[in-house]
Amino acid sequence: MSDTTLPRRRPATSGRRAGESDPLARLRPPLAGALGVLAAIGLSELVAGFLGAPSLLAAVGSFVIDNQPPGAKDFVVGLFGTNDKLALESLIVIVAAAIGAILGIVAVARSYAVAAAGFAAFAIAGFVATLRMPSATPTTSLIVAVVAAIAGIQVMSFLLRTAGAGLTEAGGPVDAVTPDWSRRGFLIQAGAIALASTAAGLVGRRLLDGGVSTLGGTPATTLPAPVKLATIPAGAELGQDGVTPLVMPNDRFYRIDTALITPSVDVASWRLRVHGMVDREITLSYADLAELPLFEQYVTIACVSNEVGGKLVGNAKWTGVKLRDVLAMAGVQAGATQLVGRSVDGWTAGMPTAWVMDPAREPMIALKMNDVALPRNHGFPARLIVPGLYGYVSATKWLSDLELTTLEAFNGYWVPLGWSKLGPILTQARIDTPSNGQSVGAGRVPIAGIAWAPDRGISKVEVAIDGAWQDAKLSTPISNATWVQWLVAWDAAASGPGSHTIEVRATDGTGAVQTSDVTPPAPDGARGHHTIRVSVS
Repeated sequence: MSDTTLPRRRPATSGRRAGESDPLARLRPPLAGALGVLAAIGLSELVAGFLGAPSLLAAVGSFVIDNQPPGAKDFVVGLFGTNDKLALESLIVIVAAAIGAILGIVAVARSYAVAAAGFAAFAIAGFVATLRMPSATPTTSLIVAVVAAIAGIQVMSFLLRTAGAGLTEAGGPVDAVTPDWSRRGFLIQAGAIALASTAAGLVGRRLLDGGVSTLGGTPATTLPAPVKLATIPAGAELGQDGVTPLVMPNDRFYRIDTALITPSVDVASWRLRVHGMVDREITLSYADLAELPLFEQYVTIACVSNEVGGKLVGNAKWTGVKLRDVLAMAGVQAGATQLVGRSVDGWTAGMPTAWVMDPAREPMIALKMNDVALPRNHGFPARLIVPGLYGYVSATKWLSDLELTTLEAFNGYWVPLGWSKLGPILTQARIDTPSNGQSVGAGRVPIAGIAWAPDRGISKVEVAIDGAWQDAKLSTPISNATWVQWLVAWDAAASGPGSHTIEVRATDGTGAVQTSDVTPPAPDGARGHHTIRVSVS
């Protein structure tokens, strides 16, 4: 580390008349500290990307996620939706920069050594956080942490020295009317450091994300044609503008998980282990799975954090192998009441074995999504798709491990955080068009949307306009495991001008009507009717 003795303060006369104050002077120390933090984060991301080590930023974020209080997930997802990870990491950077600003002030007003120690302490905390991650090795994680500490300290030191410039080589003041090159130089250098730190961080995160698009994986084995194909029946789409597509494209499919950096899995070395309460432990490669009979099915999956009327739900065609075929290879013992799926990053989900074994549904290990290799951000090389269960208890992405155990012996990731251990998807209907607050003309207005109750199916959708219920037209369902589209042609002129309330409810295949009782997403899903208000002009 370079000499940490602070430079003498620059005289107030530099670049201005004697007696004038520098309006930037008080901002320079906190800016130096904050930019030191940004440099530490950016360079650590870059080094982590080159070394294949865990990101310090993502490690801290994962620690926050793992130790969040009950209800925090619901709140954050409600605010930011699928941008929850970006919001979390942005908040961490803002908080870190604020602490860096305080350290910059401490460096000038109190002790530079104390400020430098603060940077070192945060690097150590990041190092400890990375060791919790399955992909971490102490050596590479330590290198990243040391680089972060040195970068932060040196950048702060450099900018503080720049802030203290303004003396001649002989030690005297510069001419009072000379332009303030010190202030100008500080701003230029600070801006350059901010840009360089941001660029380094973006490049590093690109490397950490695999350096390729997250829209597709790269299987080492070509998958054979499925022995059972899924088809879309006539009438499955109503053709109404504004309605969610019957099959959600991969790049528009919602993503909610705890992975701040999408796991990049080497499919050649990837293995799926099946163990626990089984007759024989087995380990399967991607090629082993590809040799099993593949099949296709359309399945609607949903996030338990989805608010009534929310968009954290999607329908896709999944291609893979029957989960029960894989479990049969290991031999499930009679006392095994829970199946636990584990991701390569350590995330877990637990589901009742009885649900998986019920022949009324077909849980699967999916290898493809909408006819392409499973996208990385949706679980490449393999993930679980279990019809009828919310993702937090079933849909394990980046699957690496299946364990048979009991319901009493283990809790999945979200259960200790206040979410229900059992997570059947609730019956829901959503209005896609018109939108809430929209003004419509006094004519025929299509009211349309989607409804889902996997794996019970939808038997009826009703729409109430100002409290008067009427049946909606339903599309032909692909299966009980998928959503349907629905449509009502509303005569807005007959309702008259002004504000009107539109409400929707669905009835599932068992005859149960969607409840109007309102509940938050936690602990087992949001309840209530999606309701909007529109005005007729």
